[in-house]
Amino acid sequence: MAIDVRPPLRIDHLAVIIEAVMSDKWNYSVFWEEAINILRARKSEQESEMWLGRIIYHKSEASLIVVLVPSKFFQDQVKTRYLNEIEQLLVELSGTEIKIEFKIQSANKERVSETIEAPVTNSAKSTSKKVSRHPMLNADYTFDHFVIGDNNNFAANAALAIAREPGTIYNPFLIYGGVGLGKTHLLQSIGNMVHLTNPEKKIIYVQMDNFTTEFIESIARKEQHLFKAKYRTADILLIDDIHSITKREGTQEELFYTFNALYDNKKQMVFTCDRPVSEIKEITDRLRNRFERGLNVDLQPPSYETRFAILRKKIESWGVNIPDESIQIICNNITTNVRDLEKAITKLRAFSELMGKEITPEVTREQLKDFFSVTNRKNISIDLIIKEVASYFNLTSQDFRQKRRTQSVSFPRQIAMYISREITEYSTTEIGEEFGGRDHTTIMHGCQKISDIMKSDPTIEPIVKELIRKIKTEGLNS
Repeated sequence: MAIDVRPPLRIDHLAVIIEAVMSDKWNYSVFWEEAINILRARKSEQESEMWLGRIIYHKSEASLIVVLVPSKFFQDQVKTRYLNEIEQLLVELSGTEIKIEFKIQSANKERVSETIEAPVTNSAKSTSKKVSRHPMLNADYTFDHFVIGDNNNFAANAALAIAREPGTIYNPFLIYGGVGLGKTHLLQSIGNMVHLTNPEKKIIYVQMDNFTTEFIESIARKEQHLFKAKYRTADILLIDDIHSITKREGTQEELFYTFNALYDNKKQMVFTCDRPVSEIKEITDRLRNRFERGLNVDLQPPSYETRFAILRKKIESWGVNIPDESIQIICNNITTNVRDLEKAITKLRAFSELMGKEITPEVTREQLKDFFSVTNRKNISIDLIIKEVASYFNLTSQDFRQKRRTQSVSFPRQIAMYISREITEYSTTEIGEEFGGRDHTTIMHGCQKISDIMKSDPTIEPIVKELIRKIKTEGLNS
């Protein structure tokens, strides 16, 4: 006698099974929809929208469901995150093993860059149409092109939620972090998605410096009313690099009133910054309070896994043949940011195309050896330098940032300034900010003083060199 080895079915799913069996033509669409609904109930709303909501049922065959996904990277992520769970749910619902086959929706890159296909909704009024790309936004800055990892998962999910319901949650939204971590990409992804789904929305993207310049020019032309009308009637306002607003009192006041007008009308605002708002000096308390009113999230340098995924995705989009071993070499040597990773593979791609040579691990090491040396220096922060020098002289990091000018503090502080200038890429202005907001001329004077002392006092140079060696070792191990 045959034994039924199928998993037991839950009572609340029997109606789904009966409906499928009784249909004129067998298909697995009802099983798929039910499995996805169950899985979505187990996940957060943001996660469901980010991943599960973008898988499209296409067709089914014997023991097979074919689904459409937007990209190869998206396919890999879904397989890793959800495939086993989905297939197990399908077994429970159908009583038979059903496999999933992924197909990537064809997308012409030229069409995507110039026009974006508007989605079809259930509304009777909606029709499929082409939407022209937004003139202020980079068409490549979309959620599909953004690689999500542990360093940016929270920010990416928040950005996606905002793009789906602008002005209703997380308003304002502020993303902060270092150079090349994806702040502008996420900022513009919000704009591109809103433009795609609601092309009638007025979306403005501007860098803070350009906002300031435009404001000053409106005063000179006596056209402030036009400037105010432009920004205070936006549905989505995206401002990049708000940290550059410091010391600009008139611009700060104008942005404050623009903020209030948009906030009161439930219009979405998104900002980026290179540091937490609390660390921006010389802005008014009332404006700082406005920035901090909504959701503030940070972006950290990508993990090894995320760096690898970023390179893989970029290489696939370029159609370049770079072996995994070369990718591993790059990921092990560049830990700073996405921009540095892209620079590395751009150089390899150029070498391969211009020289007609295959990219190998040996070629990778040779062509990028100088680049690796430079980017490794970026792992060294001024905070690390201050900490190591302060420890050597039995002082605290806070001593270096205060205004004390006693010889016991000023001399070690000048050594830390000198080392910061020697082994990092930071400007004297940036170094001055880290040393308690000191002027760049103070940094230059301190560096020159240590340089002169090292020439006249042979006991100082070995101390500085030993500190540099220790700092570099700590930086590479961090």
